[in-house]
Amino acid sequence: MVHTVQFRKKPSNHEGAPPQPAPIPEKSKGSRLFFRLSDLASVRVKEEGWSYLVFTLRDRNMGVELPALHFHQGGSEVFLDCLRKYMLLTESTTDASLLQVSPHSRALSQSFENLLDDATFGLITVQPHTLKFSQDPVTTTLGGFSKVTNYLFDAFRSPDTVLLKQRPVGEVADLLNEAIPGLDINQLEEPGFEVITRIDLGVLPVVRRREPVGAEEWNTNMDPEGRMRNISHLKQTIFKGGLCHVLRKEGWKFLLGYFPWESTLEERRSLTRRKTDEYFRMKLQWKSVSEEQEKHNSMFRDHRSLIEKDVNRTDRTNTFYEGQDNPGLILLHDVLMTYCMYDFDLGYVQGMSDLLSPILYVMEDEVDAFWCFVSFMDQMHQNFEEQMQGMKTQLTQLSTLLRLLDLSFWNYLVAQDSGHLYFCFRWLLIRFKRELSFPDVLRLWEVMWTGLPCQNFHLLVCCAILDSEKHQIMEEQYGFNEILKVCVLTFCLYVCSLASVSVGEWGGRRGEWGEGEEESGDSTTDTLMSGPLCLLVVFNPSLLKVSI
Repeated sequence: MVHTVQFRKKPSNHEGAPPQPAPIPEKSKGSRLFFRLSDLASVRVKEEGWSYLVFTLRDRNMGVELPALHFHQGGSEVFLDCLRKYMLLTESTTDASLLQVSPHSRALSQSFENLLDDATFGLITVQPHTLKFSQDPVTTTLGGFSKVTNYLFDAFRSPDTVLLKQRPVGEVADLLNEAIPGLDINQLEEPGFEVITRIDLGVLPVVRRREPVGAEEWNTNMDPEGRMRNISHLKQTIFKGGLCHVLRKEGWKFLLGYFPWESTLEERRSLTRRKTDEYFRMKLQWKSVSEEQEKHNSMFRDHRSLIEKDVNRTDRTNTFYEGQDNPGLILLHDVLMTYCMYDFDLGYVQGMSDLLSPILYVMEDEVDAFWCFVSFMDQMHQNFEEQMQGMKTQLTQLSTLLRLLDLSFWNYLVAQDSGHLYFCFRWLLIRFKRELSFPDVLRLWEVMWTGLPCQNFHLLVCCAILDSEKHQIMEEQYGFNEILKVCVLTFCLYVCSLASVSVGEWGGRRGEWGEGEEESGDSTTDTLMSGPLCLLVVFNPSLLKVSI
């Protein structure tokens, strides 16, 4: 329903002025426009130094054209966007200024029905025959999202909807609390709407990490031909404890996708030979560029210059890279230059040396390091593209996640002009490479490469870091500059600490991802996954891409 104040425009003698409106329906006379959205047939968008809209009602209202609604200060597009939330507006094929209201089609209804086939996104087990989106699935869907608890309640709806409609409001709230622990539902006087707030999660319990996967355990998961078995279980054990260092040279090739998990030992040897030949062909390309050629190739010169600068200041305190004329520095330089030949469009961007350094340190071989780096860059590519769309998306997702998990802290950051979380930029760009000690980076990266419990697990690690600094920031009433110093300059958090906050609690379900359930005797991993994270997946499953 549209219910608004009519703007009365002074008479104008200029040509091209908007036509005088047709007679107004009885309810619309006076200073207001009043009509139901279901009666709307079309919207005409006009420009006269400012925008104005003319609404036409359906034939049953005799095709009445309402007075023009003027937007002298802008805002017509925002208004139309609001209308599009409740109806489908399509541009007329004969008149570009005319937006026609399309009725719900059977195909559209079917698409919404298919979209919500798994009404709870795997979080609540519901048999397909018990799901019923009564009447029009489009209306049901949009209404459900505007009333969150009603949408979730539909997941429990049985064919006998009459009985469920008679449930008391309190019983519905109890039902939702059972489905999603961690909610506090307050009923408002207006029927059909509830305010959902977060309850205090309490003190996070200590989570014990298991020992890293050793050579013996790794070999037990390999068949006689060299194929890896029990891959899902193996990834879980790596997630819980990482890999011992002697295994990383082999294990990282699998985790990064250089070696297929189902490949045999002979297939991996053949793959290595092919990739070695391919690598040295690309390396020869830039090695054979003459000085004269380089003079006429500004892009090549720029990449080489930037690589040489970054290599000379990357991890120089690490024994693998310290000192002058270190062989590790030469390999680092050569691999990055070869990557420029592999990906001409991207070339080299500052920060990529930080991603390569730990990989080269582990592999101790430029060919293996190169192809593992290629696989890692496939994941990180959008972070380094010119438009940096990947970084923008991740910062938006992180802000949304923090707002859901800790609204009070998020509001504080917004009040200090830090709500965009730009101080987390470096964390996301190079995956905490400069925030953690070198051994901790190795452990954290291999944990994240398992893909458990979700592809965007690094966002949860960010939340864990912010949670660890929250009390200091808020109690000391830090402003923008102080927050930047705490989160960028003085940050010191080790993976063993992250394990107890993020890998355990933030990362999964009891008995599956975390450790320490048996010791504590209570749920150590249910706390956040069944509370904020569970609800987050219901609201926006694409945000975390959780597959449960």
